[in-house]
Amino acid sequence: MNFLESLKSLNEISLSDLSLDNTGSWPAPVKVFTGILVFVAIVVAGYYYHLESLENQLRQVEQTEVELKRDFEKKAFEAANLEAYKAQLIEMQESFGALVSQLPSDTEVPGLLEDITNKGEVNGLQIDSIDLLDEQKQEFYIELPIEINAVGSYHDLGAFISGMASLPRIVTLHDFEIVSPGEQTHRLEMRILAKTYRYRDDEE
Repeated sequence: MNFLESLKSLNEISLSDLSLDNTGSWPAPVKVFTGILVFVAIVVAGYYYHLESLENQLRQVEQTEVELKRDFEKKAFEAANLEAYKAQLIEMQESFGALVSQLPSDTEVPGLLEDITNKGEVNGLQIDSIDLLDEQKQEFYIELPIEINAVGSYHDLGAFISGMASLPRIVTLHDFEIVSPGEQTHRLEMRILAKTYRYRDDEE
């Protein structure tokens, strides 16, 4: 049977007569057409699968390119400003040294307590007590809490607090409480927590 006769017989075949169970008995044109469809489907599926993989690789490469450009720009900026960074580092080291020099050592704490007492007396306060509390270790420094109890007028207390800023060492004030011992007096009782700091060396 030639190809033309096969085409004529194809018109006489119903689709219901075609089954996957009898593919061997399908007419030649049906086999050829089915084979072409399967081949085209495989080629298209393979093409899109491979193309999708290439697109994913392209996106990854593009993302890497953006990151490398950003890293290059950052390093180029740092390289262009290297001398400025070095000068800034030296300045920061000098500033750090100046700040560290303001932190008292253990031997200077009594002198600091004396300065606080004198500051209170100069401003007309009666210093009832100055108590050293337990040290609080931080990452780079150690806090030295000092609890101060003083009595004086409202203006004297304000002058004392303002005067603490003029001490030669760094002292910060926290958690103050002011109460009046009675209605018949203008004097007030103040309890305040002062903190000074010392540098934490490597051994500590």
